[in-house]
Amino acid sequence: MKKISLIVSVYNEKEGLESFYEKADSACRGLMELGYDYELLFVDDGSQDGSREILRELSGRDRGHVRSLSFSRNFGHEAAMTAGLDYASGELLVFMDADLQHPPSCLPEIVRCYTEGYEVISMVRSSNPSAGLLKNWSSGAFYWLLNRVSDLHFEPNASDFFAISRRVQAVLRKNYREKIRFLRGYVQNVGFRKTTLRYDAAVRVAGKSHYSLRKLFIFSRNTIMCFSNLPLRLGIFAGLCSGLLGLLVLIYTLFTRKGAPSGYATIVVLICFMFAVLFFIVGIIGEYIAVFFEEMKDRPIYIIEDKENFPES
Repeated sequence: MKKISLIVSVYNEKEGLESFYEKADSACRGLMELGYDYELLFVDDGSQDGSREILRELSGRDRGHVRSLSFSRNFGHEAAMTAGLDYASGELLVFMDADLQHPPSCLPEIVRCYTEGYEVISMVRSSNPSAGLLKNWSSGAFYWLLNRVSDLHFEPNASDFFAISRRVQAVLRKNYREKIRFLRGYVQNVGFRKTTLRYDAAVRVAGKSHYSLRKLFIFSRNTIMCFSNLPLRLGIFAGLCSGLLGLLVLIYTLFTRKGAPSGYATIVVLICFMFAVLFFIVGIIGEYIAVFFEEMKDRPIYIIEDKENFPES
């Protein structure tokens, strides 16, 4: 039988793990009638609420289908998905979260697209009422900005709910090993035959989102820097604008004052403006240097402390 790997990122999801397991297992058992075996690969991203103990219990209860990896600490959602990418053994890999906002009921449609020859299946949210107006607006603004500054195209409202074939998995495992990562961006632009499915995000089964506005801002900033060099070119445009403004002030001074301005206002405004532009560009360069520094340190993307239902090396 062909095998499907459901890769599930977990971080402090104790209250909803049992419910997720029941619904995901039920959906996967329905696929067995189509000739597909399955595995549920849970990746615990350093949870502190007892999620690891529940995953250990699930792994012992269903040794044939449930496997789990536990990190030594919290490394982030991207690291959890990367670990699932590295350890999944299926021919089709489906990435999703454990909060049931990514509905397992979409699995038959994903498998249908895979059988039709698609190797990258992106899931795009039609609606997400539980996110609130601000997060929905900021998500749309993020993709709008990313598509403007990057040479690549990103599907608006795409989520960390997607599926890839084993061949795409091999490419991502070998060639996309950055420390600052945006896996859904890699998936959308890695090539191969691709399709898009739409879904309505469900209400979280329990708990609350772990993405604060601060984390979303940092994530957005890192993503733009990974996929665009345009911010580095802002210095050229800022220099041209500053030079043009200086020329205009010079012309104004020569034709209206017949000499240097009598007050400090013009000088102070110009100096403040020039230094603001200068520090802004220096700040952008510093952020890129921070990204380079993180890559040069070459520290591991994640560290696994415990494994359940994996054969010994």
